[in-house]
Amino acid sequence: MDWFAELRGLAIMLFAVLVFHSLVAKPFYIPSTSMMPSLHVGDRLIVSKYPYGWSWASASFHLLPRGKWRVFASTPEYGDIVIPVHPTRDEDYIKRVVALPGDTIEVRDGRIILNGEMIKRELVPPVQIPFEPELTCQSGMGTRPCLESFENYRKTDADGNDYFEPETYRETLPNGATYLVIDHVDQSNFRSGPDDLDNYGPKVIPEGHVFVMGDNRDESADSRAAAGAQGLDGPIPMENIGGRAEFITFSLDGSTTWNPGSWFSSMRGDRAWTTLRPAIAEGYETEE
Repeated sequence: MDWFAELRGLAIMLFAVLVFHSLVAKPFYIPSTSMMPSLHVGDRLIVSKYPYGWSWASASFHLLPRGKWRVFASTPEYGDIVIPVHPTRDEDYIKRVVALPGDTIEVRDGRIILNGEMIKRELVPPVQIPFEPELTCQSGMGTRPCLESFENYRKTDADGNDYFEPETYRETLPNGATYLVIDHVDQSNFRSGPDDLDNYGPKVIPEGHVFVMGDNRDESADSRAAAGAQGLDGPIPMENIGGRAEFITFSLDGSTTWNPGSWFSSMRGDRAWTTLRPAIAEGYETEE
């Protein structure tokens, strides 16, 4: 056997995978509840790398040094779910764009105010989230039960199955992008955050930056929170955005074990191939 040829072939294959992951698309895993109800812990999704051009943040495994350069640069749209990199740590986050360059953003009592006007938000029937005790979430102190802060919303159906029904709202941004958010009215039971996440700004978004927030508003370390408290420390430079979330490929509920039978029983079949592009509210024009 020609070991040199084998190793060279393996190196070429690994290099091709790295290039594809850095320039085209890569898989992504959801480890926290910060984007619920849009994204659940255990969701696996595809992130495209090219929608906003490329920068140091595009490279997989953060192999490139940080810099302010961008190639074929473009700006995200309201409602896009993007992958910002923490300002000081090589750690990928996943959040939603809620303000663009030149916007003035303010958050008051949990409500987003853009350019002096409160965005549309309406109460909708609560989402139903299954109780999955095997799931644990990453946190600064290791792992914890993912939905411990939802206990006030826990219910049991006629068949004895437990689930959560948190207060749910539908927000609509200026371009018509619409999506669901969770916002705790009674905040006595949710995991305390690093800052007062319900109040922020007003803040003008600088050129070349966007402001991002998680859909689970009281449990998201995002642009509202300081970098030292695991947040993103204000508006995100667009060169720090490594891609856009496109769709869920599959999702696991946390009960997966070494037993191959559990590889199928733990799948959440209803989440596969769900698009992560925001819907457009009725009455708004979509781009051609």
